[in-house]
Amino acid sequence: MSVSAKLAELGIELPAVVPPVAAYIPAKAYGDLVYTAGQLPMVAGALPATGKVGDGHGLVPAADAAAYARQCALNAIAAAAAVVGGVDELTGVLKVTGFVSSVPEFTGQPGVINGASEVLAEIFGDAGRHARSAVGVPVLPLDSPVEVEVVFTTRG
Repeated sequence: MSVSAKLAELGIELPAVVPPVAAYIPAKAYGDLVYTAGQLPMVAGALPATGKVGDGHGLVPAADAAAYARQCALNAIAAAAAVVGGVDELTGVLKVTGFVSSVPEFTGQPGVINGASEVLAEIFGDAGRHARSAVGVPVLPLDSPVEVEVVFTTRG
């Protein structure tokens, strides 16, 4: 099944490519790979939440952050597809790097980044299984709670 057909089956509409907030491009193709810049969970040009992930008042709950990581992955697909001529040129996922802006005592970064990993597996099937890092950091751009980079394989 093509990636576009799978997206339609899942009821997922890819967002527009998020414009860069600094001096970089959203994605770059090299051979049969596409590397995305770190993707924030932008929806319609805005972050759905800001702040640190953790348990407690004023913090972003881990379940919400996982949903934001999912949005990051969809933004990454859109960015990668834009540089290779469409989503059906993407054949799989090689590597995901996820960053979670979290309080020091929070250790659930892998669960948060599962939001990205799980949607990539839903869309790409076995080809969406990937190597991954999930890293806790003190702060991310625009005070985003999560940021995700993806390396895709292509028909190249």
